[in-house]
Order: sequence, then C-alpha cells, then structure tokens
Amino acid sequence: MTDVMECKVLIVGGGPAGLSVASHLADEVSTVIVHQDAEIGKPVRTSGGTWVSDMIKLGIPTELYQVIDHLDFYSDSEQALFTFEHDRMAVLDVTALYCYLAALSENKNRHLMTGAKFIAAEQLQDGRYSSVIRSRTDGEITVISEYIVDASGWQCAVLESLGLAKKPDRIAVGIEYEFPIGDFDPHRAILFVGAAALAGYGWIFPTPDQQLRLGVGIINPDTDLSPKQVMDAFIKGDHASRFGIEIPDNYKVNAGIVPSVAYDEQLLFGNVIRTGDAANFASPTVGEGIRMAIDFGRLLGSELSKQINGDKQALKRYQRSCTKAFKRDYKFGFMMNQRVAKSSAERWDKSIKRLSRLNEQEMTQWVRSRFGWNMMIRTIWASLLAKMRGLIKYGA
Repeated sequence: MTDVMECKVLIVGGGPAGLSVASHLADEVSTVIVHQDAEIGKPVRTSGGTWVSDMIKLGIPTELYQVIDHLDFYSDSEQALFTFEHDRMAVLDVTALYCYLAALSENKNRHLMTGAKFIAAEQLQDGRYSSVIRSRTDGEITVISEYIVDASGWQCAVLESLGLAKKPDRIAVGIEYEFPIGDFDPHRAILFVGAAALAGYGWIFPTPDQQLRLGVGIINPDTDLSPKQVMDAFIKGDHASRFGIEIPDNYKVNAGIVPSVAYDEQLLFGNVIRTGDAANFASPTVGEGIRMAIDFGRLLGSELSKQINGDKQALKRYQRSCTKAFKRDYKFGFMMNQRVAKSSAERWDKSIKRLSRLNEQEMTQWVRSRFGWNMMIRTIWASLLAKMRGLIKYGA
C-alpha cells in the first residue's frame, strides 16, 4: 500500500537551490524536500568555484571556502596571470556547504527525504499536485502538495513529468580528480584551454581541506569527446608538470552536469516553479552556479511564502528579478560559450593574449558573466576583426 503525505510545498532536489528555498520559506509552511542521494552534499558534482564578496553577502561561514589570491589562465602558448586586490575568488567545501544550507531549515516545518527519487507528478482536479516518490527505505510514497519547486538540476524532472518543459539538449559535462594538494600554492587557481583541455576547458582549484581539484569539462553535443577522454589525454601529456601539480595513482573522482543553453525567462508554470540548474542558473562562461542557486533560491523561498499568504504578485516578482539579473548578460555569455568547442589552439592563444590585457575588474566581470556595455563592445569588435582577418587570409 502506498503511503500518502500532504504538504504545502514539495521541493524536488536537495542541492543548494532546493535547500535555500526551504531555508527562506515561512516557518509555518509545511515542506517536503526530496533528495535523490543518500547524503546531503555527496557525491560532489561541482568544482565549487565562487567569489568571496558573494559568500560574505550570503552569510556563508569563512571556514567553508578557500580564498584565492591568484588566478592564472593558460592556453598552449599564452598565459594571463592575475593577482586579486579587490574581489577575490574562492573555492568551496561543497559537502560542508550543502550540509550548512540544509541545517538552516532544520527548525522549520519541513521533512527532508534523502535516498528518495522523484518519479512522476500529475495535477489533480482541485488544482493540487500528486507526486510519486520512491524511497530506498520506505518504498513508494505519494506526496500531495499545492506547489512544487523544481530544483532537480539539469534534468528538469518535474517539468518534464508534467509536460511543461524539456531538459536541455546542450549540456556541459565535467569530470574532476581530487587528491592531496602537495606543494601547490593553496591560494592559487588555474583555468586552462587548448591542447590541455582539447574541445573544452579545465581548472585546478585548491580546497579548504588541503585537497586539489583537477577537472575538465566539455559541451555535448558540440563535441563527441567525453570528459574522461580529455582527462586521459591531459594525464598522458606533460600538462601536469607545466601547471606545477603531481597526480597520484589514487584519487577521488567527482562528476557533474550543468545546462548550457540560452537563458529562458519562463520560471513559472502555474504553481510549479523552477530554480537553480533547472532554471539554467549557471554562468555561461565557466558554468558557475552555486552562488546564484543560493541567492535566487532564497528569493524564491521568501516570495513563495508571500504568495501563500495572499500576495498574488510575489512569484511574478521572483521571475522578473531573475530576468533582470540574467537575461542580458547570459545572452552575451552564451554567444561566447558557443565558441568554446569550435576554438582552435591558435584562436585560444589569441583569446588568452587578449585576456591578459584586461585589468582585474574586467577579468572578473568576464568570468562572472557580468558584461557591461564597454566589455561587450570590445569583445564584439575583437570578434569582427578576427573574422575580417580570416576573410583576407583566405581571399573569401
């Protein structure tokens, strides 16, 4: 016999987005969080790159992130080295952060189900939703809710089940090897492109617990390569020695997927709302998404509480706020993102050389996908010049 639970809000996904929604719902709002993995924050599915200023703004404890003083960019023949003087980068202890976010809603009227998978949902005649959840310990459970928050990540599980939207057909897929930091500078991070990352991009991040994360990401279906193939090529080459790291025989493997599609401003589907990766809240330049998931997950929690208490414009404000924050910058960033898998080693060298001419603020804006008019004009002009040179070179 299937057990039945009732709640005001069902949150599908126990990552930073779903947990942040729960933390900012009003205390009296009954909530069920469905999290597919057996533990919060495990396995790790993200590199954890972010920014100190954002962590301070969000109130994240300092022990949960490693401050980065130097960020170096490498292509095959060029490099751009930056020392942060103002807005420093940070690398998160992802598991500890997620546990911290989960603890913020422990004293609220919420039930956290770990090791439980969302199977399907349907809308009932009274307007509520009936969702089937399969728990590893309790079997099949039906959850009746007035609202559903789709924080299921790139799969968009709730929206797909209800026929409201489809999961993205273009995704960034990453793999990461984690091992002791050794002699690597714990306050230095590296981003690399070219032969070291083949048709994608790569990173080397030190963590707060003295580990090093070496990762590569590719965009499917722009390339037929897998992240594992790219990482194998990295290890067989001399790239590790160039970047000053030594890869041991034993290491932990992390893997993850984020959407890599143009921003879609529709976040509301009746009483079904999407957020986090399900709403494509990941910067198109480097796929960073945790800070946006927390910030706008909290906003959704607050606005959803107001909606439940009679403010019929609250969820529309959430959607407008997200559009204002993301639409323009993501449109421009996605244009840059589409060039990643198509870039040759020569083009990457030119890109990194141009990057080396930026100041710290300009570089930071580029990585964070925050594009002012000056930067957009400069980037478009550089792209036009490159195309003109190509036409002249080949006589087209």
